[in-house]
Amino acid sequence: MVLNQLFMHSAPSFKPFPAHGYAVAEVLDRVYDGGVKADKAVEQILRADKRRGGKDRAYIAHQSYELIRWRRWLNFLLGMEADEYTHVFHQLGAYHIWRGLPLPDWREWADLPHESIRKRLAQADVPRAIRESIPNWLDALGENEWGGSWPMLLQGLNAPAPVVLRANALKAAPEQIRQMLAAEGVNAQRIEPHALLLERRQPVFHTRTFQDGFVEVQDYASQQVAPFCQVRPGMAVIDACAGAGGKSLHLATLMENRGRILAMDIHTGKLAECKSRARRNGIHIIEIRESGSGKSLKRLAGKADRLLLDVPCSGTGVLRRNPDAKWRLSPGFIDQVRVTQQDLLQSTCQVLRPGGKLIYATCSILPGENQRQIAQFLSSEKGSTFRLEEERILLPHEFGYDGFFMARLEKSRP
Repeated sequence: MVLNQLFMHSAPSFKPFPAHGYAVAEVLDRVYDGGVKADKAVEQILRADKRRGGKDRAYIAHQSYELIRWRRWLNFLLGMEADEYTHVFHQLGAYHIWRGLPLPDWREWADLPHESIRKRLAQADVPRAIRESIPNWLDALGENEWGGSWPMLLQGLNAPAPVVLRANALKAAPEQIRQMLAAEGVNAQRIEPHALLLERRQPVFHTRTFQDGFVEVQDYASQQVAPFCQVRPGMAVIDACAGAGGKSLHLATLMENRGRILAMDIHTGKLAECKSRARRNGIHIIEIRESGSGKSLKRLAGKADRLLLDVPCSGTGVLRRNPDAKWRLSPGFIDQVRVTQQDLLQSTCQVLRPGGKLIYATCSILPGENQRQIAQFLSSEKGSTFRLEEERILLPHEFGYDGFFMARLEKSRP
């Protein structure tokens, strides 16, 4: 049972206290006033009081994400402006009324406008951007790029994300790892080939199974990228935008820890995390290198069998997981990131040897960052030596997990 099921269907058996609401308020203060990302803010608040039980922690995490996700809609129900940061208890109360959850007798809800909330809930002519709780410009952009498919896609982006782990096949078989987790009280379902879907949201980082490198947290959609690269043991692979190394680790397992993976990024902190994770996973074929000048790329020219470009993007495919991102995004940022994506395609493709393959990936669902970027690259001088083998677009409302795009291009042989 995933988290939204736990509280949308089983919430009446759980009785929250005002202390839970104040904890949610602290999370939102850090997100809206402190600029802290939602996942970090939730982690900080939960870590601050270890006396809370599992249901308490789950309620605080769930309600924090839901209030962030539905901020515009809840403000509408309260008669507030779209971007106004109103009293958290009023938002929480509006959420309970909207979802049909019982309202405990808290003094913090004494002045909650029940009647006006219900009147607004009954309105039939509410604009989609308000009802689906997104900025107007993002709704217009989505409709422009997706047309009639946008409403269903938007609903998928508003569904809470499940938690998926990736079993490290270098250490044990996935079924054995599932049983190890179960022995520690973490129940999961197998999703072939190496994905484990948690039956309920709960922390896994403290488990011995995680600490010993048997699992990594990685959404099922993200787990599709490494197999899509078609790697084999002994290959030379460059992960040019490696970040904290999630896909580098997966590639290394598929290569059976044989060959060479060069993990590059401009963020040294993320590369340090990649190095630590590789050590925990028992992986020794990943070499860490900070992205530098064009000279370093020239030295790598013609040496790679595979080039993975998991490029910076809008992150619109993972808004269900990072709902605070939609309030930080802007049209200018998306324009800027599209330039970066094409620059990376043009500047890194030289590292591939003839017959090598370039894999372009984003966690965006916008064609302007995906299919159109590939088309632009293939029509360029450098892209003319490549042919498109396959494209895949994973959409949350169809696939059930994060939104992802990937394309595989082969460099022509002489």
